Amino acid sequence: MDSKDRVEMLKADASYWWTNSMVLKIFAAALLLYLLLATVLAFLWSGEPPTFNVLQNAVERSEAENRIVVPGSVTTATLVALAETLLDKPGGFLSNDITLPGAGLDNMPNWEFGVLVQVRDLARSMRQGFSRSQSQSTEDVDLALAEPRFNFDNDSWIFPRSEDEYREGVNYTLEYLWRLSDPSQAGSQFFTRADNLVNWLATVESRLGSLSQRLSASVGQRRLNTDLAGDAEASQSTLSEEDQMVKTPWNEIDDVLYEARGTSWALVHCLQAIEIDFADVLQKKNALVSMRQIVRELEATQQTIWSPIVLNGSGFGLFANHSLVMASYISRANAGIIDLRELLTKG
Repeated sequence: MDSKDRVEMLKADASYWWTNSMVLKIFAAALLLYLLLATVLAFLWSGEPPTFNVLQNAVERSEAENRIVVPGSVTTATLVALAETLLDKPGGFLSNDITLPGAGLDNMPNWEFGVLVQVRDLARSMRQGFSRSQSQSTEDVDLALAEPRFNFDNDSWIFPRSEDEYREGVNYTLEYLWRLSDPSQAGSQFFTRADNLVNWLATVESRLGSLSQRLSASVGQRRLNTDLAGDAEASQSTLSEEDQMVKTPWNEIDDVLYEARGTSWALVHCLQAIEIDFADVLQKKNALVSMRQIVRELEATQQTIWSPIVLNGSGFGLFANHSLVMASYISRANAGIIDLRELLTKG
């Protein structure tokens, strides 16, 4: 090989390495920019949505469709607003994201799940109770289609996406809302009876009780098994230890906390809507003040967490325990729900 050929070969090699070096630099710069953008979006998308006025929400929706607000309008419009918040908040619905930054977020998907559980519970109660005059009556056709949509898996990202199913649930619920105030649609009803309200409150009581136990277990404690307490003839499938150690795994403590915050955020709106639609029932039972105190306890759970991480100090230790603080508010709200149910069941 003569000197001219060697020079050409060296030039070709230099051009090859230069080209590949530029490709690598461009790729590295693009990756860095993507990670930086994902980090910024992660902070923006991690903010919890503010509360909204349930009555104003119902009035605006009704006026936009030339409708009037009737019993059940506020509760139904609130259900729609809760579901739409999950879908339309900054970042959209994040629980089924498979790319950054959504896939890297942890707290917001748990917040979404807390809200979603309340949407499902309220949709089920509307289908099975609020919209029916008695157990043998026909269920509302739109609510029968909406409720299973809200119960679709929350982590499906394709064929179909969770968002698409929930959006269909919203549309069916809106159809029910519009028919409520249509005089020609006498078959569409919302019955503000005490027994309907008691049944929904029983579900709320169960949810809050479970959350309170999971939050309190952040520090771990030994508990006596009370599963069969109060019924001498009761039995269970398998035996359980009488003295049990209950503790939430360390990597799930913040998950439970944010699920509780999402649950409480949704319940604040649901209870405010119920207070308006069931005002006559609550006034007759002298239970309005009880309802408002429950809402106040749940509103306290929405205070800003100033710490950059969820602290899990011991009960009387040097550092705070955010889970125990949350459990305190949740437990007091749950106690209020129990008292409210008792008031409503009395003659």
